[in-house]
Amino acid sequence: MRDKIFDLIDREGKRQKNELNLIPSENRVSKEVSLALGSCLVNKYAEGVVGKRFYQGNREIDKIEKTAVDRAKKLFGVPHANVQPYSGSPANSAVQFGLLDKGDTVMGLSLSSGGHLTHGHPDITFSGRWFNSVQYGVGKDGRLDYKEIMVMAKKASPKLIIAGTTAYSRIIDWEKFREIADEVGAYLMADISHIAGLVVAGEHPSPSRWVDVITTTTHKTLRGPRGAMIMVTDRGLKKDPDMARRIDRAVFPGLQGGPHIHTIAGIAVALKEAESDSFKEYAHQVVKNASVLAQELTKLGFDLVSGGTDNHLMLVDLRNKEVSGWVAAWALEVAGIVVNYNSVPHDTSSPLYPAGIRLGTPFLTTRGMKETEMVRIAEWIKLVVDHIKGEKLPTDKVKRRELVKSFKKRVFDDKYLVELRKEVVAFSRKY
Repeated sequence: MRDKIFDLIDREGKRQKNELNLIPSENRVSKEVSLALGSCLVNKYAEGVVGKRFYQGNREIDKIEKTAVDRAKKLFGVPHANVQPYSGSPANSAVQFGLLDKGDTVMGLSLSSGGHLTHGHPDITFSGRWFNSVQYGVGKDGRLDYKEIMVMAKKASPKLIIAGTTAYSRIIDWEKFREIADEVGAYLMADISHIAGLVVAGEHPSPSRWVDVITTTTHKTLRGPRGAMIMVTDRGLKKDPDMARRIDRAVFPGLQGGPHIHTIAGIAVALKEAESDSFKEYAHQVVKNASVLAQELTKLGFDLVSGGTDNHLMLVDLRNKEVSGWVAAWALEVAGIVVNYNSVPHDTSSPLYPAGIRLGTPFLTTRGMKETEMVRIAEWIKLVVDHIKGEKLPTDKVKRRELVKSFKKRVFDDKYLVELRKEVVAFSRKY
């Protein structure tokens, strides 16, 4: 008898085909990457590093990991790479664990300004509880204010500055971050998880010349499996010749055991694909699609943080639409458009029910959509948001809880959204 889990997988596959995925951190891997992930490599333990394993039977495994490492070094122009981290959060934690002592000061972009939890978010994360966290933000224009970051750095004297984002739509000036780090004698780390694919394709400046260490996930715009890498640059090794060893030891045995070799094989395949001309064309189209989508949404009266985008994503502040980001995300999903609700700079709403939504174009671009399709999608987003205008969530927790429950029931039975979904699904299935 067929296990019901395979029926659920089939249903998820149909959902991905039928809906328009605008979550910027998601993408679709190639058949070759999928083959690596589903291979016999899932059967093998390989605790340790290349040439120094704690299990036998790793002759071929060593070759696979070394291939992934060599391809990462070549693609990003770095002398050292570690492909073992399970995901982006462990990779960021490993850098901090390897380079810092408990209580050292870390500077990172705040979550509400487009940073990540692992960039020092206070109180609830490893980075925010184990280290002294100083969080910089963005200006009123939604852009990084490098002069203000310099002032904060001089005051805080951080040992590590993290330059990286998860919901920031503009080009990052690595050279200015370098000036700040040098001024205070800090390590400089770039988290390029979202933009790695754009970096290797030349659509965003590379940080390798300016920073000491680079972390990245291997999915998102890089279009590989859900894994991560840590890379030490020439500058980093010059600053600290022992940096690579310290970080490697933080990965294993510091924070994790045996690496996921099937994932590492998938990473190797994705890195090879990222060298191709077709990948460069894809990355260029990602940026073009995002630019058009941002322009069209602006024309339709949406307020985009920073006024637009230079990369693959945009952050939409819905306060001028009198709609909660949480409400909009649920309504859009019913209509067949998948986004994620997200905090926006200077957001006074609860992080669980923020004022904005985050949109990106990697997944749809992989499916073959271009500028014309982005215009159509922007129009549908407007129709949905206009339909639910005024659906704001109360600040009182009890009242909000009640409204959340009632809204979820209402929205899935909303005739207008259900009918609109038919149109969206028919469109989506063409790609």
